[in-house]
Amino acid sequence: MPTRTETLSAALASVLGEKLKSCTTALGEVTIVVTAADLRSVMRTLRDAPELHFETLIDLCGVDYSAYAGEAEDMAYSSSDATPAEPLAGRPRDGRFAVVYHLLSLANNQRVRVRTFAPNDEFPMLPSVIDIWPSANWYEREAFDFFGIVYEGHPDLRRILTDYGFVGHPFRKDFPLIGNVEVRYDPEKKRVVYQPVSIEPRVLVPKVIREDHRYEHALKNPNLPR
Repeated sequence: MPTRTETLSAALASVLGEKLKSCTTALGEVTIVVTAADLRSVMRTLRDAPELHFETLIDLCGVDYSAYAGEAEDMAYSSSDATPAEPLAGRPRDGRFAVVYHLLSLANNQRVRVRTFAPNDEFPMLPSVIDIWPSANWYEREAFDFFGIVYEGHPDLRRILTDYGFVGHPFRKDFPLIGNVEVRYDPEKKRVVYQPVSIEPRVLVPKVIREDHRYEHALKNPNLPR
């Protein structure tokens, strides 16, 4: 008898046909990959097809695949959605930015993960699914805020967690750890102002933050076991 994931995989392949780029199973969860051009039609099918009926969008999140797990050809990796390690040639990297959707079917008691890549790395854009699942509203705003992924058709796409004057997208892998700007209160202007960041980059050098005779003893006796 086929398992639940095998039954779901077969149903996905049958219903989606050529729009299904790949379908894998790991840790009891099914992950499918579709193109950005097919995203909306696939999502509507996932919601409306009786044998699928994924009526609930649990979550969606952005992923930045730049410099993903290094570039060595023999280097395996584990992806952010818990798929097994794959060789470089099999990596699902159609672009730098991807969005991962987690769907739940209460009617059929099953889950599926959908991944799609933004076609343009310089200006990542994907169609919004807010009219299919209204719960996508804040999730898409979060992915826009943190990754700079633009959702075409979103009715109110603006930052949701960072400040309105924030520069950049903090979950991108090329975002500086110290940020780009800082805020302070200007007593002359009597308001908060933005200025270039002034703190020094963090350097990971161990320091003794308080006096401790154990360190002094070790320095005077370098041959002692540590």
